[in-house]
Amino acid sequence: MKPQNSAPFTIGKPGKSANGKLNIGFIGAGGWIAQQPYKLGCSEENLVAFCDVDHNQCAENMKAWRTNQPFFEDFRVMLDKMHKELDAVVVSTPDHTHFAATQLAMERGIHVYTQKPLTHNIWQCRTLAKSKERYKVVTQMGNQGHADDGIRNSVEAVRAGVIGSVSQVVCCNSGPELGGQHFGNPATMPPPPSAIPDGLSWDLWLGPAAKREFYRDYLPLKWRAFYDFGSGMLGDFGCHTLDTPVWALDLDPPTVVECLQREKSLEGVIPKASHIRFHFPAKGARGPVILDWFDGPQDWTKAVQVNTFGVERDALLGRACWLFGSKGLLGCGTHAGQPVFFPDEVKQKWKASPPPKTIPRVQGGSFREWLRAIKGEGPEPGSNFKVSANLTEIILLGVLAQRFNTRIEWDAKAGRITNRPELNAFVKEPAREGWRFGETL
Repeated sequence: MKPQNSAPFTIGKPGKSANGKLNIGFIGAGGWIAQQPYKLGCSEENLVAFCDVDHNQCAENMKAWRTNQPFFEDFRVMLDKMHKELDAVVVSTPDHTHFAATQLAMERGIHVYTQKPLTHNIWQCRTLAKSKERYKVVTQMGNQGHADDGIRNSVEAVRAGVIGSVSQVVCCNSGPELGGQHFGNPATMPPPPSAIPDGLSWDLWLGPAAKREFYRDYLPLKWRAFYDFGSGMLGDFGCHTLDTPVWALDLDPPTVVECLQREKSLEGVIPKASHIRFHFPAKGARGPVILDWFDGPQDWTKAVQVNTFGVERDALLGRACWLFGSKGLLGCGTHAGQPVFFPDEVKQKWKASPPPKTIPRVQGGSFREWLRAIKGEGPEPGSNFKVSANLTEIILLGVLAQRFNTRIEWDAKAGRITNRPELNAFVKEPAREGWRFGETL
């Protein structure tokens, strides 16, 4: 494998401020998810605009960060009024509004960091990947582990053949019931309406989604449990956990995804547990790969037949991702992290003679990686939209199989589901007036 380009990344427009700092706007300025970019790099730049539909949710951050910068409820208005002053924006909205905010920023030549999953449907993924090239902006998706040394060690090890040829991957997660504040199930669907809280612009929060009554448990975080807004555990954690095998094995979208097991749930609500299987075709010198995703309380070691090289069951269940090779195993964590190897002789050989570092290391994490690239001081971010759109498309195919408890046969070239054509309505979801973009892939 040739080393990735480590030369400075020079596309895009330079910062406008005299002190060399970038002018950054926050779209979705409330809560911890916005505190991440602020604390991990953006606070060192010029924060020039904020946007949030929920005044109460962002009140604490605004008290700490905002002096006299303008504040908006509608990011469309913010981008129209402020685009000449903005170099970059961070998009930290719920999944279903990622695309609109990101696309509108890119059309105005603004660099974008968008939280994961990149989009809410596959058409949006592909559109953002095209827009990245068209508008020549610096992009990054917020699966932060992609910027760490651990995932790079794993990718280099797999590609160097440390565990041999890989044909089976297992990824797992504890599931939504243990997701605490991020997930929850209503008693009925549609859920019982609640009074709209003061300070919340509910219609703007809905964005492209169909109108409906407000439900108190949508906010601040449990919208993830509803397919109209979120993508369940796959969209939330899958973008971290599947990142290692997708990168290491150079996986393109699968030809088949099937839901093999699923707990019952109300229509439109994610299940408490599921087992999804992805079938990836052979590519280059690599053979076909099967990837199993388990979420919820279940023992995947009883559902998948693999060569464990004598690894104890408890040790297997203690890792979120395993790559099963012909010579041994590589395991890593929910957010990638450092690899572990089995059996011991594989581990010792790797420690004694690790593969060459062919992938540049990132200093300071994914936000600083993005900021440096905008300034022309570093290479293109690793989780740029070409990379992250591919990962997100894989994730979203799994979400569709889970949502409809079905087998999906995917024609990636045509961008269509061939065996359940009625589900193509979810490849590009309908959007409300005022939130519509192009009609074709």
